[in-house]
Amino acid sequence: MTRSTADIRRTFIEYFSKHGHQAVASSSLVPSDDPTLLFTNAGMNQFKDVFLGAEKRAYTRAVSSQRCVRAGGKHNDLENVGYTARHHTFFEMLGNFSFGDYFKEQAIAFAWNFLTKELGLDASKLLVTIYHEDDEAFDIWHTQIGLPADKIIRIATSDNFWSMGDTGPCGPCSEIFYDHGEHIWGGPPGSPEEDGDRFIEIWNLVFMQFNRQPDGSMDNLPKPSIDTGMGLERISAILQNVHSNYEIDLFERLIQSAAKIVGTEELSNKSLRVIADHIRSCAFLVCDGVIPSNEGRGYVLRRIIRRAVRHGYQLGCQNIFFYKLVAQLVCEMGEAYPELSAQQALIEKVLKVEEEQFANTLSRGMSILNQALETLEGEQVPGELAFKLYDTYGFPVDLTNDVAREKGLTVDEAGFEQAMQKQKEMAQSASKFGADYSKVVKVEGETEFTGYDDVTGSGKVIQLIQNEQAVDTATDGNVLVFLDASVFYAESGGQIGDSGSIESATAEGKVLDTQKMGKAFAHQVQLKGRLKIGDVVNLKVDSARRQAIKLNHSATHLLHAALREILGEHVTQKGSLVDEEKLRFDFSHFESISAKQLLEIEDRVNQEIRLNHPLTTTMMQLDEAKQAGAMALFGEKYDDDVRVVKMGSFSTELCGGTHVSRTGDIGLFKILSEGGISSGVRRMEAVTGDIALKHAQDDAQMLLALAGLVKSDRASLQQKIEQSLSHAKQLEKELAQFKQKSAGEKSKDLVSNVIEVQGVKLLVARLDGVEPKALRSMMDDLKNQLQSGVIALGLANDGKVNLITGVTKDLLGKIKAGDIVNHIASQVGGKGGGRPDMAQAGGTQAENLDTALASVREFVDKQLG
Repeated sequence: MTRSTADIRRTFIEYFSKHGHQAVASSSLVPSDDPTLLFTNAGMNQFKDVFLGAEKRAYTRAVSSQRCVRAGGKHNDLENVGYTARHHTFFEMLGNFSFGDYFKEQAIAFAWNFLTKELGLDASKLLVTIYHEDDEAFDIWHTQIGLPADKIIRIATSDNFWSMGDTGPCGPCSEIFYDHGEHIWGGPPGSPEEDGDRFIEIWNLVFMQFNRQPDGSMDNLPKPSIDTGMGLERISAILQNVHSNYEIDLFERLIQSAAKIVGTEELSNKSLRVIADHIRSCAFLVCDGVIPSNEGRGYVLRRIIRRAVRHGYQLGCQNIFFYKLVAQLVCEMGEAYPELSAQQALIEKVLKVEEEQFANTLSRGMSILNQALETLEGEQVPGELAFKLYDTYGFPVDLTNDVAREKGLTVDEAGFEQAMQKQKEMAQSASKFGADYSKVVKVEGETEFTGYDDVTGSGKVIQLIQNEQAVDTATDGNVLVFLDASVFYAESGGQIGDSGSIESATAEGKVLDTQKMGKAFAHQVQLKGRLKIGDVVNLKVDSARRQAIKLNHSATHLLHAALREILGEHVTQKGSLVDEEKLRFDFSHFESISAKQLLEIEDRVNQEIRLNHPLTTTMMQLDEAKQAGAMALFGEKYDDDVRVVKMGSFSTELCGGTHVSRTGDIGLFKILSEGGISSGVRRMEAVTGDIALKHAQDDAQMLLALAGLVKSDRASLQQKIEQSLSHAKQLEKELAQFKQKSAGEKSKDLVSNVIEVQGVKLLVARLDGVEPKALRSMMDDLKNQLQSGVIALGLANDGKVNLITGVTKDLLGKIKAGDIVNHIASQVGGKGGGRPDMAQAGGTQAENLDTALASVREFVDKQLG
């Protein structure tokens, strides 16, 4: 009986659970506390701190089926998907782990028994590799398991020695391979033919045995551990008697669904494999909070979506289709991953919006690229072209690579990077201080921030920079002053730096700004007098400015919470700026926000302000803070001890900035603007306190003024304006009808100006005062009246010239309207075009219009001659 993929996953978890392993749910694809990883790419990622001894769990054995993505950074299989039998952007890793519990003997026994007894694999089809120096592993496989010596292959490369980094835990590996048979080309691992498909690795057992020191020496770990990984898709292919992962039951049904949606019957088409693979990674990434954007994880997601859409386009699908595959994916994997089912609607919406936004880009980019490839000389797409497609049309370079690869071409990657670097250099702006001092002078020392509760204090000068040089003594002029302690907040986390004053016994100065340089605070000071290292200075923050900043910063936290509550938990902060005048908040969201939602967001923030929650700050361990529900920003690096800012039960975030004492201090919150700044990222600007009140008062005054203009009160203002607009629209319609009628009457009068040239009727007229839009209808009327003839009309308005020419159908063999209009336009600084029977043009030299129109008779005479 063939085992389903779902059954294999379930059997694996149950087998190791029966043998004392704690079943642990898959962690998110977004590592919350590992800045070295773009995505979770192995089962051991969530246990990294346990292996390092930094975290303790209530169990010493674990088993999991971990969802993984390898589509960016160091581990990137994106380019191979669709071209090979086993590469995926998304895959599931089955793993069993020992944290100082059992070691090699039991790990090998567990693996062998599971494969041969639980799954029923033919033992004669299995062979293993070991690290060439690992005699212990050889003895276990040969003596205890009974594997013949010729099926235990010693490998002397790093392929069979795992390490977490240059130093730290490491150890030998043992990989288990399955032999598909002699009918498939390839040799065993370590042989010249090892890249063939006959022998396929299915399980890797890592024996975490040593601790590598900085000098390269290795000490034995006090508690050796086990980390294993077996690809679910690979073992499913073996148990279902198919060679390619894309032929297993799960993929077979996804591919069939994709084929039906895009409208093709070619189930073996590699584009369908790409689409089926990519829907898994895209859906799970959105499920784990990643939204398409132009940077980081969001950009990788965008690349995968666009690659899938391009393959649908290649199959002839012109409609939005990709999101429709989510339903089938939920059928396949929703039971194992309930969060996928719970967020199905959100996933579909995100993918649909992204595909709709990309549709025009794809069509335009493919057209430009295909045209360029038709005339391409050589076998390389120029880097300049790839960059132009990327920079001007938003066409990703990986799609250009894909198209080129299918045509047997390559892309000039170096040329692309050169063009990219050139643009970056052009876009670079000067730093706020006028120079990047960190590259000129090494800043040492650390500043203790003492300004959470105080706006006055003192500090000792530890370093001075003047004229881009470190000095012992600074005198009159601009100086960067570094102190051992300061009440001035240095710009960080979106909050702008403090300003104020500084003085010592021999100097005084105005602090214009405060920035971080390493762990020290750089106070930008306009100094008068003499200041030297070691001097103690008195500090005074501009308290009114600080207070205004605090109102906006605390409101930003409330806004973040309100956005997540009303728009969804996919909303995450993408940037912020908090100063004394306003707050600016950038966040991930995939569609526009309605006026109703904006009002709900504003009301929700003001409700929390009126509740007047006390604001509490607590120092916690990072893990403790996350367990308490504190929001942390992905990609941000936090210390072990973090500051948690809490406002009632509504908002809990990690933040080192300054805040109000109670939410009621904010007074009032008012949204000024909201809009998209890039695909998947939106920006909201708002004001608080007195400034918000002033905006509300100004709005009220404006409403009163508008009511006065339309002779209404505020309650009836909207209705009165709608009535006025409707009346104005009706008047515009009547005016247009009048002008049309007037133009028709004027065209009747023009017929009296007809002359004959070589027996052909010719009408040339200047019509200043006529609406340009009326020229086409006038031309039709004149043609009907003349029945046969040539017509040229022109008018000038505000220095701009409008021209139209017409030729009746019986004369098209002798003269063309386009030739006539270009003859006239060339004399008035313009050009035009159109059909042979009617053409239009514009110009900018109205002073030449009379002469140009007068020349038409001679031009027509020559054309007819």
